[in-house]
Amino acid sequence: MRRRDFIRAMSAAVVATRPIAAFSQQSEQARRIGILMNRAADDAEGQAGIAAFQQALQQLEWKVGSNLRIDVRWGQNDVALEHKYAAELVELSPSIILAGGTMSVAAVQSITHALPIVFVGVTDPAGAGFVDNLARPGGNATGFMIFEYGFTAKWLELLKQIQPNIKRAAILRLPDSPPGLAQFGTIQAVAPSLGIEISSILVRDGGGIERDSGSRKIRKWRSDRNTQRRSIAASRSHHQAGSPTQSSRCV
Repeated sequence: MRRRDFIRAMSAAVVATRPIAAFSQQSEQARRIGILMNRAADDAEGQAGIAAFQQALQQLEWKVGSNLRIDVRWGQNDVALEHKYAAELVELSPSIILAGGTMSVAAVQSITHALPIVFVGVTDPAGAGFVDNLARPGGNATGFMIFEYGFTAKWLELLKQIQPNIKRAAILRLPDSPPGLAQFGTIQAVAPSLGIEISSILVRDGGGIERDSGSRKIRKWRSDRNTQRRSIAASRSHHQAGSPTQSSRCV
């Protein structure tokens, strides 16, 4: 999906989340949208996204300075800033809040479960607790995932295509990261059908790496990983470099 089409869809979701009657009440009064982005204020992609968002809203006859006011805060993926700006936006009592990124959504939801929230750029909204489930979000939040979980299974399938004889694969993961839970679960679910044994390596915040207690074969995997790397490198020589990658976003 092209970025501009995605932003238009996001704008429609923002409007649809709030009943039309609520927006039409006191039409002479401008409605308010709060936006919390997990980027820096001078981030080019973030600025482009805000501009496209405003343009899409304008096409829906919501014009900044006329019947709409937008308050933007840039959290820079900093926990303290995200919570500070989330509190500021909630204090302004907007009709709705748009939150970009997992940290931004978490910051807003830690303050309010009453204001409607539309999120974008979230890996695992259900695993992070932002929604009840993907089919029926419930609560006060809905929005767009970065990609559907099924793509995680494609990563393992790709390894199998590159190296058909692969029998074991190690997954580096953050043990306390909600976004990674569903992804790892998907990999575990598809692994038996591919004949691959999965070992989990936990990466801690301090940079340390440790073997998952449930990964009994990790030492053997380490002993022959160099052999696997050579096999993969040889296999890659038979594939054309630079093939396009695929991505998707879904609600």
